[in-house]
Amino acid sequence: MSDATITGYHAHVYYPDEAARAEAATLREAVAERFDTELGRWRDEPVGPHPIPMYQIKFGTETFATLVPWLQLHHGSLSVLIHPETGNHLADHTGYALWLGRQLALRTDVFDD
Repeated sequence: MSDATITGYHAHVYYPDEAARAEAATLREAVAERFDTELGRWRDEPVGPHPIPMYQIKFGTETFATLVPWLQLHHGSLSVLIHPETGNHLADHTGYALWLGRQLALRTDVFDD
């Protein structure tokens, strides 16, 4: 049992190629229209623990109950990592994480904690 406190969430939307990037762009536009989120920049190269290109959706705990079910129904062929923000980056991206679509192998050696 963890004593961690969730202060917010991130969803990482992965796109391995140009066709998937177009699908990710459509999803991004729909999220921006429907939800109170902060959309991160497009990362067309692997960065941090993320093994393929992606962008991040940052959202509050109050948005989880509407955004995550919507993503479950609308992520299409894309892989989406959803994780809390607790301050423990390794646990947030692994043990506390949820996946929609195919789970990717993250590069966890980048975490100091």
